[in-house]
Amino acid sequence: MRRLFENFCLVLSWFGTIFLFTGIFLLLGYLLSRGAGGLNLSLLFGDVSPRDAIFGGVPVFDGLYAALLGTLALIVVAICIAIPFGVGTGIYLAEYARGTTKYILSLLCDVLAGLPSIVIGLFGFSLTILLHTLFPGKIGPCLLISAMALAFLVLPYIIRSTQGALESCPFEVRMAAPALGASKIQNITKVLVPYQLPKIISGMILAIGRAAEDTAVIMLTGAVVSAGVPRSFLEQFEALPFYIYYISSQYSDQRELQMGFSAAILLVMICAFLFVVAHLVGTYFSRRFVR
Repeated sequence: MRRLFENFCLVLSWFGTIFLFTGIFLLLGYLLSRGAGGLNLSLLFGDVSPRDAIFGGVPVFDGLYAALLGTLALIVVAICIAIPFGVGTGIYLAEYARGTTKYILSLLCDVLAGLPSIVIGLFGFSLTILLHTLFPGKIGPCLLISAMALAFLVLPYIIRSTQGALESCPFEVRMAAPALGASKIQNITKVLVPYQLPKIISGMILAIGRAAEDTAVIMLTGAVVSAGVPRSFLEQFEALPFYIYYISSQYSDQRELQMGFSAAILLVMICAFLFVVAHLVGTYFSRRFVR
């Protein structure tokens, strides 16, 4: 009976794996079949030459160059805001918090992870109205507020990955540095965090994907259709997720619809690139600190 149950679990695992990869390949195949024909320089720059758009500051009105830069800037700023707070909170929950404090903070983190993105978008929108009231004409819907709202959205992924990584650290690794006279903070920063960095990086990768694909938050806090390349963090911006949403709901011909599919492929490529970069960074630091 036990052998039968193990075989059933094995078959179920294989079935789930095949189902997952089949869904991924079907999705990517569908995107490529509908949008691969539009992947060219005109998709990004329209009628403007790449040199003039990149170095000459010529505005691009019928391409995705501004949306591409806006998306990258949004993700980078959001992750840079979220990582210090997320990693710090994860370290506190794993190494310092105890009893009721740890339970309440963990519960709040789980509640935050379950919040719909539209709720966080409304929070960012309310913050925008408040700042616009306090500083009329200076602060409104902008890249910085969108990035802050996205950072708030992805915090649970970083917190939980950091906490779980540190709590799963082997006992012999955890006690080696204190046995040699290291303080608690030295043990955390020089041993535990570098040793578990690949697991922490995995949470950051999830955060990057979550920040890259969200539309509800940026739609309410600063993303517009034709803002151009943002010159500062306090300006409105374009972003690929919002562009895909806008085109899919209001396209006028098949060419615009194809641009929407091509933009979706471009967004997937950006996520893949950022995932690879995050993985390489984690591998580099793990090899540097863990011998």
